[in-house]
Amino acid sequence: MVYNFKVFKKCAPNGKVTLYMGKRDFVDHVAGVEPIDGIVVLDDEYIRDNRKVYGQVVCSFRYGREEDEVMGLNFQKELCLASEQIYPRPEKSDKEQTKLQERLLKKLGTNAIPFTFNISPNAPSSVTLQQGEDDNGDPCGVSYYVKIFAGDSETDRTHRRSTVTLGIRKIQFAPTKQGQQPCTVVRKDFMLSPGELELEVTLDKQLYLHGERIGVNICIRNNSNKMVKKIKAMVQQGVDVVLFQNGSYRNTVASLETSEGCPIQPGSSLQKVMYLTPLLSSNKQRRGVALDGQIKRQEQCLASTTLLAQPDQRDAFGIIISYAVKVKLFLGALGGELSAELPFVLMHPKPGTKAKVIHADSQADVETFRQDTMDQQASVDFD
Repeated sequence: MVYNFKVFKKCAPNGKVTLYMGKRDFVDHVAGVEPIDGIVVLDDEYIRDNRKVYGQVVCSFRYGREEDEVMGLNFQKELCLASEQIYPRPEKSDKEQTKLQERLLKKLGTNAIPFTFNISPNAPSSVTLQQGEDDNGDPCGVSYYVKIFAGDSETDRTHRRSTVTLGIRKIQFAPTKQGQQPCTVVRKDFMLSPGELELEVTLDKQLYLHGERIGVNICIRNNSNKMVKKIKAMVQQGVDVVLFQNGSYRNTVASLETSEGCPIQPGSSLQKVMYLTPLLSSNKQRRGVALDGQIKRQEQCLASTTLLAQPDQRDAFGIIISYAVKVKLFLGALGGELSAELPFVLMHPKPGTKAKVIHADSQADVETFRQDTMDQQASVDFD
């Protein structure tokens, strides 16, 4: 039986350094992040000359538009989260190899060298802020890449011809257990008027998957002398750019407005369910909407909720994403409004955990990249 597995491959412009990685998405389990591993293949010349080769995991945080950078002003920070010498290998370097690394080492020959990096769970998740139609340059957000280069030291100025970089993502998946069912009750009384207006909002669950419909259960009890003329339900995406003190804002990514059952007269009540589905397809042209970290050739979707082990431990170079359902009652020009909010979690499901065993007669589907962009995908038999 032949088992297929995907390998991502990218070469330096001079062809002397080649990077192989089994995946580009690395999961943050809140308590820890999956190790970032792969294989580097060096040219015979580099091996013969004993050239030093280093590897790094770099977090790039762009917090301003590239087109606004003038007179040396730079709106991008790059943080090296892990760095080590890959070749010649330090004597004490004796890390355990993964099944994929073992398989590739046998196939790629003696010039193949494995590497493994570990990064902090406090590192920010990959997030991209959607650009406007007229925006140029790289989008704002947090991105990651693995960098392999030849140099005299880890801090040496890298030369493009002997450097290879491959974008990766740090992602989170939905918890396996649902939390408590969200529910809230808000009341409003009116000056010089007896009684109060009560709004109760309940969601059918706390955790939703991308593309899933959200059922908003609304119960209105009007014990005041005002009339409710209209109801509006919204899904709001909260974006908190931690670097800035006032860097928090909200995007309405789904909304529904109705007058069905209205006006709600004094002394009467109304119970109804409104359904909302937050999708990127409904927000394609909206600047500032947060999306999951971008990797070319992959369809994007709205950013997932950011899970933090401790809410106060926020990386200064991160972007925190949250979601809430907001329901508004409109009472007319004199009555004002009454609103209620319920936070919820929006994420991708955790994929199957059963790992594929890589057998000796396996084939690798190799996706090849140029230095500056993606090339075509090719199927290569390693046997």
